[in-house]
Amino acid sequence: MWYYVRTICILVLGFALCVSAEAQQLRIGYVDMKEVLDNAPQVLAGRAKLDQEFRARNDSIEMDEMRADALETRLQQADMSPESRTQIERDLRELRRNVTRRKEDLRDELSFRRTEEVQQLEDQINIAVQEIAQRNGFDLIISSPVIYANPDLDITGLILEQLEVEFAADQLELGTR
Repeated sequence: MWYYVRTICILVLGFALCVSAEAQQLRIGYVDMKEVLDNAPQVLAGRAKLDQEFRARNDSIEMDEMRADALETRLQQADMSPESRTQIERDLRELRRNVTRRKEDLRDELSFRRTEEVQQLEDQINIAVQEIAQRNGFDLIISSPVIYANPDLDITGLILEQLEVEFAADQLELGTR
């Protein structure tokens, strides 16, 4: 007899817990990571830093491209000896190869540095997402890419605001040092 009563009580308790779990609302948020990585002030500052870091090399490449264009223009003039023409053609080929190689090197290094900068910011972005989730009572945060997310679930703006506050605080801290 006690066995049946105990089994019935367990079933009723299990049913009550299931109904209670269904009644509890699951709070879900969505973060568009592309938008965060395009607009976070930390990312924008990192881009400006990289631009400054690579500007001299890029300017040097552009100057060499202008020299190559000038050599090409000079070649189109018919007032030079065959030896001069051959030498200018050789110089032009060498300069173009050099420019192409330096562009590829610059592009590879810049890509590597961008990836490095984003990886450094990932932890900061993840912490901001966790803080927003805990502060606002979210049970689950999903980041892009997703197939569909209702715009009402989008908390990207909150994340960007949090990152702006953190960036401003970091800037103040750096300014007081």
